[in-house]
Amino acid sequence: MAPLADFLLAYVPISLPHYLTSYVEGETPLSTTPAVLATLVSYLAVIFGIQAVMKNQPPHKLTPLFQTHNVILCTGSLVLLLLMLEEILPIMWNNGLFNALCAEDSWTPRMEFYYMVNYYFKYLELLDTVFLAFKKKPLQFLHVFHHSATALLCYSQLNGKTSISWAVIVLNLAVHVVMYYYYYATAGGARIWWKKYLTSMQIVQFVIDIVLVYFGTYQHTAATYFMDSLPHVANCAGSESAALFGCALLTSYLGLFINFYLQTYKKPATLSKHTANGYNGVANG
Repeated sequence: MAPLADFLLAYVPISLPHYLTSYVEGETPLSTTPAVLATLVSYLAVIFGIQAVMKNQPPHKLTPLFQTHNVILCTGSLVLLLLMLEEILPIMWNNGLFNALCAEDSWTPRMEFYYMVNYYFKYLELLDTVFLAFKKKPLQFLHVFHHSATALLCYSQLNGKTSISWAVIVLNLAVHVVMYYYYYATAGGARIWWKKYLTSMQIVQFVIDIVLVYFGTYQHTAATYFMDSLPHVANCAGSESAALFGCALLTSYLGLFINFYLQTYKKPATLSKHTANGYNGVANG
């Protein structure tokens, strides 16, 4: 039983072609490396182009559009989070945590569709940077790199069918519900006292992510190459290249977010205020 998914299917009767409900490489939009790279290069060209055009222009606030964007991402993240939990928790209850994380059967048709929706959210989130450019906020390396690389990460995991993906995505969606509410509220003039703790939440998210993906990668390596010499539970489903890319990228995220935290909150007050201007004190993760 999946009450929320069944409700949405019943009351939002949209008939989609198979390549939009299942991931079909080469048919599903943005499912080939050239298409993904071209889109991300275009993203970089657009944001730096806007930055160049805005150099001698006054900043645009765009508050209604920015708040609408954040409401969409906050609400969408919450709905997707609930849908994924609704699908994966029964699997965890019936088969245990390890199987929920690592078994091939955990990559269900509905989970694959949810992974696709989450993947497309990453392209919608690129508009975050567009708003920063129009507002003449600094385009920090962390922000631009994280947005570009996360789209690549989701693409790689869809191709690699890494069953452990849901754990990383669920944590990210939970953070995004809070984060995009924060952006919505502060854009309207609210003063949020807990922004420092949101950055801490993002760092904790990546610590948990790294533990999970390194665990899954170890299980796969031990089961595939060292079955008789290394202790392990069982194989963890997914391609090796996707697993290694996920390990490397999430590790880099943790380092970058810790550095952001130290630069923003552990420097003298005047420097911290200047550093925070690009993100309003919150790294986008």
